[in-house]
Amino acid sequence: MSWTNRSKWGARRRRRLVDAAPIGGPLTADDDNGRREQRRTQRQDLSRGQLLDAAERVFGEKGFHDASLREIAELAEFSVGSVYSFFDGKDDLFRQMFVRRGAEFMLGMHGVLEAEGTATEKLHMLIDFQIGFFRRLRPFGRLLLRYGNASLLSDPNELDAVIANNVAESMELQSVLFAAGQTTGEFRAGDATVLAHLFSGLMAAYQSVDPSIMSDGTDTGERLSLPELHQLVARAFSV
Repeated sequence: MSWTNRSKWGARRRRRLVDAAPIGGPLTADDDNGRREQRRTQRQDLSRGQLLDAAERVFGEKGFHDASLREIAELAEFSVGSVYSFFDGKDDLFRQMFVRRGAEFMLGMHGVLEAEGTATEKLHMLIDFQIGFFRRLRPFGRLLLRYGNASLLSDPNELDAVIANNVAESMELQSVLFAAGQTTGEFRAGDATVLAHLFSGLMAAYQSVDPSIMSDGTDTGERLSLPELHQLVARAFSV
């Protein structure tokens, strides 16, 4: 190989090495440890999510007292001992289900109420969001109706403080919506907080007889259609 060719080969090799190097310089031991920790955290989050999903199904079918950690662990394909790597026990697992879904629900509520639109439009968007949320998460919908009916919560001690705070926040958001609609002449007069509780009561009553949430079989037909629910809410709250 001539000197010219050797120089060209060496230049190409140096370019390949430069291109292959990580942006910002070569990886350090700390970078490698950080990536391993990130992968470990991702695996833990995945495992925790699988256990929570399994818990929703078992608790949703059997209720809290008749469900066992063994059933939940087997459904998630974990050992019972592994459950204790993520949760303190059955009570904690049950609580964390509500914490997880409660956070998702509140995020969705904020998304609806912070969107563009009139108070009336937002109220009907809220109906679609709430019914759709619990139809998509049928086992959790049953659990919420059984153990955490927002419209019936009168004592904060009935639920964990985090869950109770979500309920209080959702009621406050709905109260603000009703007050805004009263200001613009869209909603009937009356205490906005009372109207918010009445609205939540209607939603809970509809969900409690909604086959898409409560049925174990293939019957997912609506006993009262969603458009009819919208009409009922409009007659109840609109001027």
